[in-house]
Amino acid sequence: MKERRFIDLALTNEVNRTVLERLPLLDLPDAWLVSGSLFQTVWNGLTGRAPGYGIKDYDVFYFDRDTSWEAEDAVIRRCAETFAGLDVEIEVRNQARVHLWYPEKFGIAYAALSSSTEGIDRFLAPACMVGIAPGSLSVYAPHGFDDIEAMTIRPNRVANFSAERYAEKAARWKAKWPELTVLPA
Repeated sequence: MKERRFIDLALTNEVNRTVLERLPLLDLPDAWLVSGSLFQTVWNGLTGRAPGYGIKDYDVFYFDRDTSWEAEDAVIRRCAETFAGLDVEIEVRNQARVHLWYPEKFGIAYAALSSSTEGIDRFLAPACMVGIAPGSLSVYAPHGFDDIEAMTIRPNRVANFSAERYAEKAARWKAKWPELTVLPA
């Protein structure tokens, strides 16, 4: 799969298009639409399903050196207003703050990041490791698109890797997309 085909398939999902159109209104630094809403829309295109089928939420990453909860909460509220009416869950997270809450939530250390793309690098599987920047529609896919196109889930053994979380997510995806090949953790 080439980058252009990935973008074309990802944009068959009207919510992805709308998020990417509205995201610049928020003027968030280093903003990206990432992961599930992208690769799952592509899977839907490859398997003939509706573009939004099986998508739990739409993740937006940004990177702001203000790591206060108050600053992120203000962005979350602005996003809720900006994306009102889409009738989907949009989860926006400042990647500069992840190391502050991740250990308590998941029980695993998480080193501080220096960009949103570093957050993408830490997803549990290479197929998940994709993002599209609004405006330019630049794609970040450090492992390319082969696993997405082949519908293969394999572990991304980064420092924050959790076999339990990997198994949990893979089982959810396999239930929605039985065509998936899931490699063991």
